[in-house]
Amino acid sequence: MKVAVLRFPGSNCDQDALYSLRDDVGIGADYVWYEDTSLEGFDAVFIPGGFSFGDYLRCGAMASRAPIMAEVQRFAAGGRPIIGACNGFQILCEAGLLPGALLLNESQKFVCKQVFLKAENRTSIWTQNVDKIIEIPIAHGEGRYICDEATLKELEDSERIAFRYVDSVGNATPRANPNGSIENIAGVLNVKGNVLGLMPHPERATKSILGSTDGMTILKSLALVGAGL
Repeated sequence: MKVAVLRFPGSNCDQDALYSLRDDVGIGADYVWYEDTSLEGFDAVFIPGGFSFGDYLRCGAMASRAPIMAEVQRFAAGGRPIIGACNGFQILCEAGLLPGALLLNESQKFVCKQVFLKAENRTSIWTQNVDKIIEIPIAHGEGRYICDEATLKELEDSERIAFRYVDSVGNATPRANPNGSIENIAGVLNVKGNVLGLMPHPERATKSILGSTDGMTILKSLALVGAGL
């Protein structure tokens, strides 16, 4: 199993992703530059957080049109695992690989704190092992997930809402929602279920010294996929 960790100008969570995959999950990972045009030799993709291209135009807009994204599109169509955290989620939405969009937080302030998440879909490769309320960090200024009513119904009916923001006992309350996302949505899946976008950072919750190891319940999914290759 080998994971491509994409790097864009302005990425700042790429090292977190690389070393959490290598050292904590125990799978191969290497950087891939945004100008590259091949993912040969890789089995999965991690699109990290940060401020790609300085969030110019819209968060993730320029990165979504980078040369490497044609290969990411091909990976997605082929059923390969792709995860985008924070800015990675924004990039996946801008690229049309996931529905909806991410807007300025309802508070109009940058939010950096631990949040609780509940897995809504337990059949996806990304959530099948998340059998409890997990606690992982967020750090974003534009993480408010929105979509139209038809898209929301489709996401709910097809069980493509991956995670919701909840309180410590699993209730999706307004107070548990850190950015004003519609229906407390923290992450969504594509139709095939192989592409996951979420605003929280599982790669920053892989060691107890970081405050939580709950991110491992998501990232270990890549190891399980690799075992089946």
